[in-house]
Amino acid sequence: MDNTTTLLGLLGTGASYGYDLKNRYDRWFGLKKPLAFGQVYTTLTRLMRNGWIVAVGAEAGAGPDRKRYGITPAGRARVAEWIFTPEVPSETLQSDLFAKTIIALLLGDDAGRLLDLQRSRHMARMRELTNEKRGAGLAVVLACDHALFHIEADLRWIDLTAARLTQLQAEVKK
Repeated sequence: MDNTTTLLGLLGTGASYGYDLKNRYDRWFGLKKPLAFGQVYTTLTRLMRNGWIVAVGAEAGAGPDRKRYGITPAGRARVAEWIFTPEVPSETLQSDLFAKTIIALLLGDDAGRLLDLQRSRHMARMRELTNEKRGAGLAVVLACDHALFHIEADLRWIDLTAARLTQLQAEVKK
């Protein structure tokens, strides 16, 4: 996920302090891995350097002044470009699972066992995600659904590969 442009997009909803921005980010996107404060302030510095945000005020406190940041017209244009640029589905044709399958066959190991173990792990993760959805808000439900659909695709690949394992083994041995 592009944390930089995501933070910039959050600033598009209104000027904010770094602390508040981090909390808003974590609410929507930091479910499993909250953003570090240091990363927020490093990103804000980079966004200022790029001309996408400006400091719109500071507030004195017990520690250093709290800076409030706002988005510039160039920043809004950057967010719009980011939003409306379609994501590339997958730039690579191979995954670690594919590589493990081929290497297992090359080494004469039990690739079927590998696929069975991976299927079990995927199924366990699906159960975890399904449990997370219970009673959750719509944003969490949609994030879980996104992950579930990817896992379902992996499971289809695992089943297809398991069915073709003998044929793949013959090709690998050539």
